[in-house]
Amino acid sequence: MTRLNLVLLLAVLASALFLVHTQYQSRRLFTELDRATAEARRLETEHQRLQVEKRAQATPLRVEKLARAQLQMRTATPAITQYVSDPAGVTATASSSQAAAPAAGTQP
Repeated sequence: MTRLNLVLLLAVLASALFLVHTQYQSRRLFTELDRATAEARRLETEHQRLQVEKRAQATPLRVEKLARAQLQMRTATPAITQYVSDPAGVTATASSSQAAAPAAGTQP
């Protein structure tokens, strides 16, 4: 009888220790989950802030202002536009397209 009581006492103690350990793990995991949720909220807020900042940086007026100030660029006008023509390239392109046209017509 004493042996049975001793075995049962050890079983109860082991069960109690396991229960304490399980509760500790549960609390630890819950705090870790809470921290991760808070971090996710913080990152989402920062992402939204960065998206707004990105949209503000990419406005056409700001881009044009930076192009004028830092790159010394100016808008193209007909007065400063130079057109280049290549007469040899135009005839070469025309003759190659004429040569390809009859070949295309002969195929079934």
